[in-house]
Amino acid sequence: MHTRPTQGDVIPLGEATKAWASIALQTFGGPAGQIAVMQHKLVDEKRWIGQQRFLHALNFCMLLPGPEAQQLSIYTGWLLNGTRGGLVAGSLFVLPGVLAMLALSAVYVRFGETDVLAALFDGIAPAVIAIVVQAVQRVGKRALRHRALVGIAVAAFVALTLFAVPFPLVVLAAGLIGWLLGRRIPGLADATAHGSTDGPPPLISDDALHHALPTKRRSLGVLALGLVLWFAPVAAFGVLVDSTPVFRDQGLFFSGAAVVTFGGAYAVLSFVAHQAVYVYGWLAPGEMVRGLALAETTPGPLIMVVQFVAFVGAYRQPGSFDPWVAAVLASLLVTWVTFVPCFLWVLLGAPYVERLRSNRVLGNALTGITAAVVGVIANLAVFFSLHNLFDDQHTFERGPFRLDLPVLTSWDPVAFAITAVALVGMFRLGWGTLRTIGICAALGLLVYGAQLLF
Repeated sequence: MHTRPTQGDVIPLGEATKAWASIALQTFGGPAGQIAVMQHKLVDEKRWIGQQRFLHALNFCMLLPGPEAQQLSIYTGWLLNGTRGGLVAGSLFVLPGVLAMLALSAVYVRFGETDVLAALFDGIAPAVIAIVVQAVQRVGKRALRHRALVGIAVAAFVALTLFAVPFPLVVLAAGLIGWLLGRRIPGLADATAHGSTDGPPPLISDDALHHALPTKRRSLGVLALGLVLWFAPVAAFGVLVDSTPVFRDQGLFFSGAAVVTFGGAYAVLSFVAHQAVYVYGWLAPGEMVRGLALAETTPGPLIMVVQFVAFVGAYRQPGSFDPWVAAVLASLLVTWVTFVPCFLWVLLGAPYVERLRSNRVLGNALTGITAAVVGVIANLAVFFSLHNLFDDQHTFERGPFRLDLPVLTSWDPVAFAITAVALVGMFRLGWGTLRTIGICAALGLLVYGAQLLF
């Protein structure tokens, strides 16, 4: 039995907009911190949504490709104010980060080669290594609940690190293996608890929240409009700009990345780093970790690092454009194709959320993908460590076997020391992301100052 859809706002849209603006300015610390901010604001403080409904929305967003925290904002905005609410919540969630990353990318391009900024990045890069290692530990603790899942994670790491298997193939294989294992291992995809359902009762009942009937007409309309909005800018650049392929390449590449970004930003960054450095030449090997460091310091999803990749890449391959104009256009284009799909997934799938949540086949496949994500993030940690702890690397190849190795004599003692500080701080002393980055940046500047004096 279906309930008649709610058409009006559950709460005034202006009041909701103020709440989303407040949340957007506090979304530091990765998805866990961002989800905690929404939990506090919407469930505990405003009491607009009940704890159980909030977790239900979170579980749905965990099934989707892309940044789950932003998708959760779209979904909860949709529950409170319909489509308008979803658009407002999702847009405000990323706007501060987009503006901050645009400014930081420009500063990097303009001053990135100065000694002071180089020293700053020399301190920040080791902090990022520690952050990624912690991500491996946290995701692994949640995802690897069975020996078979540990095996998938190890296989994904080996496939990426030793055989250079393309990232999308790893994701597809992990999904297939998860589906097969789910048929033999009952309960493989059982959801883990994301938190307690205790707390103050909501002021708005679940029945009063916005919902829509899952009709074919609505779904086709949302899908058609979403695809047009997603690809129209890419097509326009492809048709109108022939002096450089950078806009077309970035638009298509990051559109594809948006489809395979299961497990959060860390899961796809190894793939993005490899393609941006070795295939398209948008970045130098050590620059990806610098972009990630900048993204770690801004509010919003960590996947915002793709904006840095686009900015730097287009600045260096501007064609007939002024480099700064090309950089800004590419940055905005990549931001568009990265986040528009999030709106499409949520607004298209929200009416079917209960049906998706009860689908065991899909749950088993995504359990396999989640396990592979641990291996993917571990591969990212190796990539960053190799290019930031050692000045030189070489590649060993034999048949299908391909392994990047450090030149041991090129090890950087300062980088090793700051990495050790970051690891101890995060794992033993409980430092947060921003504190770790700040302390390591200060150490980088301190080493630079000492070198000037002595």
